[in-house]
Amino acid sequence: MQGEEPIVSGMAGRYATALFELALEAGSLDAVSADLDRFEALLNDCDDLQHLVSSPVFGSDEQLKAITAVLEKAEIGGLAGKFLKTITANRRLFAVQGILRAYRARVARHKGEVRAQVTVVEPLSDAHRTALAETLNTVTGKDVAIDVTVDPALIGGLVVKLGSRMVDASLRTKLNAIRHAMKEVG
Repeated sequence: MQGEEPIVSGMAGRYATALFELALEAGSLDAVSADLDRFEALLNDCDDLQHLVSSPVFGSDEQLKAITAVLEKAEIGGLAGKFLKTITANRRLFAVQGILRAYRARVARHKGEVRAQVTVVEPLSDAHRTALAETLNTVTGKDVAIDVTVDPALIGGLVVKLGSRMVDASLRTKLNAIRHAMKEVG
């Protein structure tokens, strides 16, 4: 693995690497990715689930019962379901978002994709997501997969991080620049 980018580190990286290797061996990278994407969408859409994941108040038994119910309702099984139950039983559910990011990075590197971190005010429609991906593909000349994070504090616009490059076209940044310029004038 000479010259390999150190994309995974720490506990989240170790779990992501283990899942990646299991999924690769089973030939189920895409299926696991799809299941994890569905779980993350549930996590982003449900405040109660976010609280369950991040709060140390819940014991592992409570978390495991709740996660098992969520996975069954969402029909997330197989390797992804077993993995999510394992990290819950191991009291690592709090790190699930970092694990998911690291897993996606491993899969992208394996497929020769470049990943872009995109932050927007509200969830992107399928049409906007496709248009953004096509634009990034054209600009980079590579196959770009995008990870979308919603942050209403941006007010408007978006922030795109692609490798070491970042384009901040958020309204929040533009307003801060105007505020700073006005302070210098006054």
